[in-house]
Amino acid sequence: MIDFSQSLPELPKGVVAQLNRLRPLYEEWNAAINVISRKDMDAFEERHILHSLAIFKAMQFAPGSRILDVGTGGGFPGIPLAIACPDVEFVLCDSIGKKIKVVRAVVEELQLKNVTVHHGRAEEISGRFDFVVSRAVTRMDRFLPWVINKIDRRSLNPWPNGVLALKGGDLTDEMSEVKNTSEVIPVSQWFDSPFFETKSVVYVKLK
Repeated sequence: MIDFSQSLPELPKGVVAQLNRLRPLYEEWNAAINVISRKDMDAFEERHILHSLAIFKAMQFAPGSRILDVGTGGGFPGIPLAIACPDVEFVLCDSIGKKIKVVRAVVEELQLKNVTVHHGRAEEISGRFDFVVSRAVTRMDRFLPWVINKIDRRSLNPWPNGVLALKGGDLTDEMSEVKNTSEVIPVSQWFDSPFFETKSVVYVKLK
């Protein structure tokens, strides 16, 4: 069991308490709708919650920011980020109905007022966002055309608006295809676990 207050000492106690409610909720739903593999469920806090919050470690979004989570799956990274950033608005979207059903249920159970859930494709969502977040959805050169028109012109955060994506492995070839300004940030600098040794937060500037 991971102690989030040690891994993320900057989080208030109330946020840590909310994060600790996620495992029982997902265990209950996973028994009915398999959205997380058994292997990942055994390491749920590390592979889903803490991994999602690597984006929070990379940049704590300014209050009033709008964030779009594309391909959220069972709600990652969007739900942990929304818990950690209650003053930030999140839209979580996925085209797979059974996954969105679980996301809606978790959002309602935790009464996350800063989360909107969308069943469908990112292109269907109206409005503009400061950042788009994702976790291992597809190669970056394919992903960027889906979201490049979703980025707001205003800038509230330390970095110019763009994409913050969780990725694993050697990204040299993938990122060589991206012409925008980008940065690959190792997650292992924040979290000391073998799982994170090959994980990165990838930032791509789109503003």
